[in-house]
Amino acid sequence: MESTIIIPKSTHVEFDIPVEYVGKKLEVIYPELDEPKKKEAKWGDFLGILSKESGEAMQAEIAKMRDEWDRDI
Repeated sequence: MESTIIIPKSTHVEFDIPVEYVGKKLEVIYPELDEPKKKEAKWGDFLGILSKESGEAMQAEIAKMRDEWDRDI
């Protein structure tokens, strides 16, 4: 496998490949290296984003919904 980094000077890029690659499928990938990588979110990333009051209000609403499940219809 061959790899290199280039800085294109136009919208057209031309390059040579090794002779043993002729007639084979090749994958050409061109991500921008200066582009920030997407970070996968983790549970710890969300700690502290809700105020204590908002969290308590949400918990109260969830408890109310659960109580509704237990009632006889």
